[in-house]
Amino acid sequence: MNKITELFRIRYPLIQAGMIWCSGWELASAVSNAGGLGLIGSGSMYPDILREHIRKCKSATNKPFGVNLPLIYPQMEEIAQIVIEEGVKIVFTSAGNPKKWTGHFQEHGIKVAHVIANVKFALKCEDAGVDAVVAEGFEAGGHNGIEETTSMALIPMVREAIQLPLIAAGGIASGRGMMAAMALGADGVQIGSRFVASEESSAHEMFKKCVVTVKDGDTALTLKKLIPVRLIKNDFYLRVKEIEDGGASREELMELLGRGRAKLGMFEGDTQEGELEIGQIAGLIHEIKPAAEIMDEILREFEAVRLQLSGMRF
Repeated sequence: MNKITELFRIRYPLIQAGMIWCSGWELASAVSNAGGLGLIGSGSMYPDILREHIRKCKSATNKPFGVNLPLIYPQMEEIAQIVIEEGVKIVFTSAGNPKKWTGHFQEHGIKVAHVIANVKFALKCEDAGVDAVVAEGFEAGGHNGIEETTSMALIPMVREAIQLPLIAAGGIASGRGMMAAMALGADGVQIGSRFVASEESSAHEMFKKCVVTVKDGDTALTLKKLIPVRLIKNDFYLRVKEIEDGGASREELMELLGRGRAKLGMFEGDTQEGELEIGQIAGLIHEIKPAAEIMDEILREFEAVRLQLSGMRF
């Protein structure tokens, strides 16, 4: 056991990220059943839909699972109450100040991990009393830190700054990546993009097929005047880049973004006009597989690399 497996009472220190439009109860329960920690991504769910996903997940697994909660959620009070009422024991919070909700969740026996992208906010997490910190590097898909600090730099800097259990995220999709993150000081890893291309992911099949064709250089961080987000370079991305390069205001970007762009791309499958969020590591993802097979592949490679490194002599 290590700090993460002990904290969450799971077999392996591997967490599946709670991604919008991709991480429903089927994926979360599959990862939990395989010995990791599955997360339901609440960011794209209305409160009643989240309650339904939590109940279905409880029916599909007797293992621990959690819910990812963006703290900027407009219905956060209602969402938090649902999490408590349904007996969820783990939440991963993001996009906000952890101090506001951490104590409240912990009073109800809920473990709290918070996602950060710099050392400053890692220290704020420690002050807030969270149970674990997720350090997410610039390579990650979806919403990202404005500092553009890579995982290779961020993980050891956060490890040096805090004593809390540390989970590495961003640019990890394999056993080699998992081993590298733990060598840098992480106690476990959070993996998102690899699980987008799983059979249980709630992403549209067209988005999944798009992910497995991505090569290095096919994603970029954009919308930096709003909330930075890493996207696949499609027609929508090119229009965003064009008006950003032309000095567009926040209001002009908001108008182009409109409503439901992420849903259009990731959930409804419009791979040209939709917003397609994925990490740089998608260039290593070549097949759509069951989540249990993905877990097994990552863990077998991790063990093989561990044995290989243990035999090295200099």
